[in-house]
Amino acid sequence: MIEFPSATSVGRRLPKEAFYKHLPLTKPLKDKFVSDVERIVVENSLTKDNLNLNDDAEINEILLLSITLKKQEFDGKVVEAIARQNPHKLVFLLIYENSCQLALYHSKLYRTPWMNSEAIILKPQGFSLDEIWNSFIEQIALYAEQAENTATLTVEERLALQEQIQKLEKLIQKTEAAAWKEQQPKKRFALYTQLREYKTQLEELKHGQAKDAHA
Repeated sequence: MIEFPSATSVGRRLPKEAFYKHLPLTKPLKDKFVSDVERIVVENSLTKDNLNLNDDAEINEILLLSITLKKQEFDGKVVEAIARQNPHKLVFLLIYENSCQLALYHSKLYRTPWMNSEAIILKPQGFSLDEIWNSFIEQIALYAEQAENTATLTVEERLALQEQIQKLEKLIQKTEAAAWKEQQPKKRFALYTQLREYKTQLEELKHGQAKDAHA
């Protein structure tokens, strides 16, 4: 459930043409915008006034846009293009039939897994729009956070740690596949040695102390 105060409700549908005609999209991406997106609605506008927040924030407004899709497997670059060209901070509720996912752009596009609409949870947490935006990053970009002992880390440090973990997991999968296929004993041994090192590093990142994020 998306729990935003009623004072933030907008519910204004935006014509697709208003987006793709003014966005610097390539022809293929513009075609995907037309073919993948059914409609776009500004669901909520979060400001310091309608949330009764303090003034100490760089962010002036956060918008929640719902995007109804024609197909579940869409090009994320469409959403990324909207976010990068908009002066406001944007949170996206992507909808396909009875499934939903949340997304936001913060240096790159982050998305939660697809889930039933009743399972979607998003709450504005904080005393300024900056804090609320950070809470949205935590709820979306760090939805499946694997690392432990992150209480003393900033959101940016936690994102960097998550990135390290994901890269190591890919390296482990790639090395396991290579070791399985390798026929020469010496090369296979070297691959398994490297694999053990990767797995040790992964365990340290997941279960080590917060200082590991700075390594």
